[in-house]
Amino acid sequence: MLEYKLDAATRSFWLALGLNFVWINVSEVLRYFLVILPKLRSTFPHDAGIGAITPEIFASWMIWDTILVFAATGFYWLWFVKFRIGLTEPAKASLAFTITVFGLLWLGVVNMGLAPPSFIVAALPLAWGEQFVAALLTYWSTQRLEVCPRHP
Repeated sequence: MLEYKLDAATRSFWLALGLNFVWINVSEVLRYFLVILPKLRSTFPHDAGIGAITPEIFASWMIWDTILVFAATGFYWLWFVKFRIGLTEPAKASLAFTITVFGLLWLGVVNMGLAPPSFIVAALPLAWGEQFVAALLTYWSTQRLEVCPRHP
């Protein structure tokens, strides 16, 4: 019987990916239903279909979350490998990722008139919190399996 053993770097990435898959999906659903959906409905009370959850919309959110999990985990994992590990790195990495991904997303949504500018004030801090935890989970996985050297 052939035995295939993954190296520590590969195991740390898959561990971070699994943890982030659970965390980011839970966080995205909670943020949507507790913050975004109520804000959308109060902003657009005349649109009865705003925020509807149909099979097509649900499928698109599954695709969005899958892309987000892979992108975030890969970004953080590479950041930690490149810049080493220090206590400030998860905060810096998650801020960079949040501004790039969620900042562009919400600026686009606001610029198209699909949400008021106040959404950015509500959504970005919550997105950063989600991503900070994702960065910490990735940080923990790289340290647990000793993939990245620590700062001296």
